[in-house]
Amino acid sequence: MEYATMTFWRSVIVFTALGVHRLWSSLIRPKVVNSILLPGTLVAQLGHVLGLLITGGTVDNTALIKDDESGEPQTGQDAKTRLPVVGAVIVALLPMVGCAAAIYWVSRQFGSDVLEAMTAMSVDRTALPTSLPLFFASLHRLLDLAEQLINVIRSCNLGDWRTLLFLYLAVCLTVRMAPLTGNVRGALGAIFVTGVLCYLIDRMTKSGVGDLSSVWPLITFSVAVLLLLLIMSLMVKGVVGLVKTCFGQG
Repeated sequence: MEYATMTFWRSVIVFTALGVHRLWSSLIRPKVVNSILLPGTLVAQLGHVLGLLITGGTVDNTALIKDDESGEPQTGQDAKTRLPVVGAVIVALLPMVGCAAAIYWVSRQFGSDVLEAMTAMSVDRTALPTSLPLFFASLHRLLDLAEQLINVIRSCNLGDWRTLLFLYLAVCLTVRMAPLTGNVRGALGAIFVTGVLCYLIDRMTKSGVGDLSSVWPLITFSVAVLLLLLIMSLMVKGVVGLVKTCFGQG
């Protein structure tokens, strides 16, 4: 059950990151958004390019930010891999793995106090929201998680450049877990396949792959950051829409 729950929360991270990115892009120019998220874009782009090289794809005309209004990363006109289905999964997986690894490294270097404080609360490791009571219980727990993150940030020394750098990089890396343009299906396949493979390897070899204790703090922190960003983005979106309506622009 823990593998299924982990796969579910990884899906939540991907879709929440995608929602936050699209909300931001609807409020300000997408090129500005992607410029602000440049550290995360760099990690995701490197993972994407590495995935293409591993699977026999072609990498040309690569750019972190396009010159057009979209401002999305560019990896050339022909980015198809030579491995059907599997290639798309690998190409989608490596950017997410890169961002997750970068969050872990950044938290160890600059934000260990924040990550440790967030371990006081965690997403449920064993229960999936398969019923109405469990669904609303999960929503309540997520709101508590967002509140916990706010309290942790308020208790931090925001005058320390290390804390500010960690928070900035955490935002960039978590939001950039959103699939790159045209790779949503590959990302979903990557999440499902890796969950199944880890489960099968653990059951067949008893190698300890099933020890997910070191993974959950990272998942909890990523969910909390993205949920807080989503709530704040929706509030800003609502205020902007209300102002436009009041001034006759809606």
